[in-house]
Amino acid sequence: MTDSIVDGKLEVKQASKEVKESENVAEKYSAMTVKNTDMNVGELSAAFTAVPTLKSVKKQIQFANQEDKQEFSKFPTKAGRRSLSRSISQSSTDSYSSAASYTDSSDDESSPRDKNQANTKGNSDFCVKNIKQAEFGRREIEIAEQDMSALMALRKRAQGEKPLAGAKIVGCTHITAQTAVLVETLVALGAQCRWTACNIYSTQNEVAAALAESGVAVFAWKGESEDDFWWCIDRCVNSEGWQANMILDDGGDLTHWVYKKYPNVFKKTQGIVEESVTGVHRLYQLSKAGKLCVPAMNVNDSVTKQKFDNLYCCRESILDGLKRTTDVMFGGKQVVVCGYGEVGKGCCMALKALGAIVCITEIDPICALQGCMDGFRVVKLNEVIRSMDMVITCTGNKNVVTREQLDRMKNGCIVCNMGHSNTEIDVASLRTPELTWERVRSQVDHVIWPDGKRVILLAEGRLLNLSCSTVPSFVLSITATTQALALIELYNAPEGRYKQDVYLLPKKMDEYVASLHLPNFDAHLTELSDEQAKYMGLNKNGPFKPNYYRY
Repeated sequence: MTDSIVDGKLEVKQASKEVKESENVAEKYSAMTVKNTDMNVGELSAAFTAVPTLKSVKKQIQFANQEDKQEFSKFPTKAGRRSLSRSISQSSTDSYSSAASYTDSSDDESSPRDKNQANTKGNSDFCVKNIKQAEFGRREIEIAEQDMSALMALRKRAQGEKPLAGAKIVGCTHITAQTAVLVETLVALGAQCRWTACNIYSTQNEVAAALAESGVAVFAWKGESEDDFWWCIDRCVNSEGWQANMILDDGGDLTHWVYKKYPNVFKKTQGIVEESVTGVHRLYQLSKAGKLCVPAMNVNDSVTKQKFDNLYCCRESILDGLKRTTDVMFGGKQVVVCGYGEVGKGCCMALKALGAIVCITEIDPICALQGCMDGFRVVKLNEVIRSMDMVITCTGNKNVVTREQLDRMKNGCIVCNMGHSNTEIDVASLRTPELTWERVRSQVDHVIWPDGKRVILLAEGRLLNLSCSTVPSFVLSITATTQALALIELYNAPEGRYKQDVYLLPKKMDEYVASLHLPNFDAHLTELSDEQAKYMGLNKNGPFKPNYYRY
């Protein structure tokens, strides 16, 4: 290297020399053995300080003009990069996102039942975690509205007619930004609403606060106890001067509570709309026993709910829930999915696509045959339980995974539930003195056996996707639109159209819900000619399939 650059801009000889010397010092120090530990502090300090920092090298650099100095200064220093990093990290936590609800963002551990809260209008008929989060919840709702265009279109078309004027709807669903869009749509259509949560872990606290701020009587927060859960339901139903005449339920807990505790309210209800397998099963049990004294609409088995909420939604949300909670890699993992209904099909499709080795359990030979044709091995859980890396239930049944099977699982096995109810995994049997529960992160527990084996239990066996992650707004738009139309149909139906039984949503309404969502994809339907319609024996405007058709 030359000593200098004639008429140049930089002189770097001295800096280069110092760097070389510092390398020699570093080599010398690294060669020291334990015998040199008697080196005094001054010598040790000198050995380290002999290495020039970036700052000392910069001092040797001479700039010929101001422009070069400015150009050099564009590159951030290490301190500057740290500052920038802190700035970015801070900005990402300045506002609540949907994930905020799932990370226990509030430091306030006191029960909302012990607080006296009021919204800005002075109304205190609600119980949420923190009413001050309402502004953040409103942002969440506005984001959800953008991807729920069909429900918003229904709100815009029908709010002038107020088809739910006079309806007093008590609802028990997951309280998320998407549900809030549904609740506010019902209010816009003329209904009065009181709302609670169907799951103790799925409530987005900021969204519940936003609903309370808008005037909806909502009783829910994330992390309720069992006692809180039933207290919230009771507060929704038992309100002075207000009596529900419509029920919107998800799981059947609200319906069961009204039937048992408030039989007079139950008898005067004009209709029940239920959206889950568990809740529909309960309704059919009531009907079979002759105890269902009001008409009920089975939304769960409508085509739009089955195919889109159960199949396509779970196909995406199963991966989201597992990734957020465990950071697991799916490639090569041995997974058993219990149940190959629409939810199970969605889960299996997603897991297989990422390289997991998936097998299924089934009681229904038709579903089992579908699984075989889709490339999945059909097994008994006891046959494979020892080798599985993940066990996922989605049957709607109880004790699908027993304590005996949990005892036989391998170390590190992930156990979770994609069904509505928390009865599928026998979690109660794990709460015994010989087992240790260790909370790893929100909704993730290690259950530790005496020999040190750990099983990773997610959401304490409750619904994984809504307890531990989120679900796509577009899919929930389909379900919510179906629910709104079912409420409108039952509330406005002439006397005698619906008897004291469980009904499916009329095919025409199912098709209408689907048609409202097609513009999102710029999809254009082909229209039948008069000759074609006559040949097929169809109305040109639908319905296009008979009720017995299986999509």
